[in-house]
Amino acid sequence: MSQGPLSSVRVKVHKTRLNVMWRSNKRSWVTQIFFSEWVNDVFGPTVRNYLVDKQLPLKALLVLDNAPAHPRQLQDDLFPENQFITIKFLPPNTTPLLQPMDQQVIANFKKIYMKALLERCVHVIDTTELTLRQFWKEQFNIMGALRLIDKAWEGVSRRTLHSAWRNVWPEGVPERDFEGFGPAPASAPVDDPEALLVDDIVALGHTLGLEVAAADVQELVEKHSDELTTEELLELQKELVQQEVQELSSGEEEVCEDAIPSSEIREVLGMFEKVTAFAEKHHHDKAVTTRCVNLFNDNVLSRFRDILKRRQQQVTRDMVSGQGGKRRACDIEPQPGPSGVKFPKRASPPDPEVVSPSSP
Repeated sequence: MSQGPLSSVRVKVHKTRLNVMWRSNKRSWVTQIFFSEWVNDVFGPTVRNYLVDKQLPLKALLVLDNAPAHPRQLQDDLFPENQFITIKFLPPNTTPLLQPMDQQVIANFKKIYMKALLERCVHVIDTTELTLRQFWKEQFNIMGALRLIDKAWEGVSRRTLHSAWRNVWPEGVPERDFEGFGPAPASAPVDDPEALLVDDIVALGHTLGLEVAAADVQELVEKHSDELTTEELLELQKELVQQEVQELSSGEEEVCEDAIPSSEIREVLGMFEKVTAFAEKHHHDKAVTTRCVNLFNDNVLSRFRDILKRRQQQVTRDMVSGQGGKRRACDIEPQPGPSGVKFPKRASPPDPEVVSPSSP
């Protein structure tokens, strides 16, 4: 085997520079925030550009099922420039029957992707000195996956896409694409494109020394068929926010807690209470207001409340023990006395009689 362009050196990908909106979580599920962001930042501009380029009316219909990741208030959350989009939800419990993407589109895409991935693995093994394990662990990255995703989506046939709309919008489907097209028989014929795809995947797997059967392919295709519940998505979103807060609060640029005066924290918390009261009083969407306030309050400001709480607990422990000990800068924040002069925090309150207005 000849040494190809690949080596065993790990390649680092800058996710912020990808030509797609990259978001991730440990469960690989779309959340309401992710989906809303995608609709406004990716889907809307892309559809607008397409309509303008084709000189079509600036109108679009986005059909959604009732998955928990699809916010019911999404129409109200559209940016002003995306108001040309109309969002309609399918009736509950009809996804397997009506949802266009559920009519073999996703399954077909996954199979094409698997075939392309295995073809890539075979090519690497044949043209480089890398083992399959080395390629998978050190060379296959997000960029490689995106290229295969693009290739797989291009491989989804027009006929498959047309057939996906037949149940929900039969008038919009060209009849000529359905000659001889009907429900798949129990035993797929030899010339069935889906069956041929599965056969190719199994053969490629065997070429790589993998034990793969048609049933394994089907299992992979259906792996994410069960949707998360609303409660699971909310819990996942909470975990994501907490993770982001931890990432922002870690590293070399993290502000030392000792450098934040308690008075400044109290002032900021007080201002947030005023902002909250103003928003709750005047914002037209009370549900959105409550959700945003709670999200920021629980996952951002809670950190600073904890700082105040820890400091107060430390003061209380010092008062009980009667020992001041070595104090941090934040614990000796000046406090005003009766004469206007500020005293450091102490285990016991300062004696005002020893202070005069002329004291420094």
